[in-house]
Amino acid sequence: MEDMPSRSQMHQEGPDNQGPKKKHTVRNVILIVIAVLLVGVGAFAARTYLNAKNAAKIVYQSSGIKKSRNTDAVLNGKKPVSILLLGTDTGALGRSYKGRTDTIIIATINPKTKTTTLMSLPRDSEVAISGFEQDFPAKLNAAYAYGSAGTTIKTVQKWLNVPIDYYALINMGGMKKVVDEVGGVDITPIRTFTFGNYHFTKGVKTHMNGDKALAYARMRHDDPLGDYGRQQRQRQLITAIISEGTNATNLMKQGFLKSLAKQTRTDLTFSNLTSIVTSYRGATKNIVSDHAQGTGKMIDGQSFEVVSQTEKQRVTNVLRKSLNLKAATTGEKYANK
Repeated sequence: MEDMPSRSQMHQEGPDNQGPKKKHTVRNVILIVIAVLLVGVGAFAARTYLNAKNAAKIVYQSSGIKKSRNTDAVLNGKKPVSILLLGTDTGALGRSYKGRTDTIIIATINPKTKTTTLMSLPRDSEVAISGFEQDFPAKLNAAYAYGSAGTTIKTVQKWLNVPIDYYALINMGGMKKVVDEVGGVDITPIRTFTFGNYHFTKGVKTHMNGDKALAYARMRHDDPLGDYGRQQRQRQLITAIISEGTNATNLMKQGFLKSLAKQTRTDLTFSNLTSIVTSYRGATKNIVSDHAQGTGKMIDGQSFEVVSQTEKQRVTNVLRKSLNLKAATTGEKYANK
């Protein structure tokens, strides 16, 4: 078991405590495993079935918590499903502890309305981490360091009053591999900027390989919208990957799957994944992007994004509606220290 980071360790990566820039490469990891398994017709053809099944065994890791609802019944009934998409840079920077999930997106997939909703949550959102409420205020992206995926799921559920059926986590190395394997993706930049060795021009459609796509989605400091701008580009890249269905068979090659499996963890079983591919793929035709908007605030010397109860309620309403659930009051409100 990995050592638990101290509270000071978990706070030291806030935007106002960046440290050497090269050691704080912006985290931009996205859920590729779901994109891979939703993109193409025939992804589980007979000749690739065994490869996919073996890879699914490698990436499976239970969240270690009791589900908030009967997820088997959800999938068997072809009802809308929610998946918490988590991105981490663990290992990429040589860290000895779990690190943070600085990409946090709730994806809801509704086969009836044929709509997928991607709701980004600010990584620095002020929350009470489930099971560690005594440490309030804490940042949402620290929940994973406290207790892995299970603690992150419980924290998000309590914060927004929305059920999380599954999670999927991927390390940043996985995104480049997927983009390259599908032959690159076409993206029309929403902002003009230069990052690393790449230049992007707003409104000019660009074919990007893995390295360029990674650079496009990573930039944060020079975006006037900060992390919100990065979230928007992350969702744009997810959409581009999901929409790229021509090379789905390539994505199921044994070598590629083994490579990706080292970067990915999820509590979706192979049976779950095949159900999603079979019954939910049509929902990728209409992708709705959204985000929870917070306000920057210094609390106890740390920079947080405070999401108001009004905004939280809006996010809860959007997500519950996308899951065909009755309207409900958003999660608990905690007073600032």
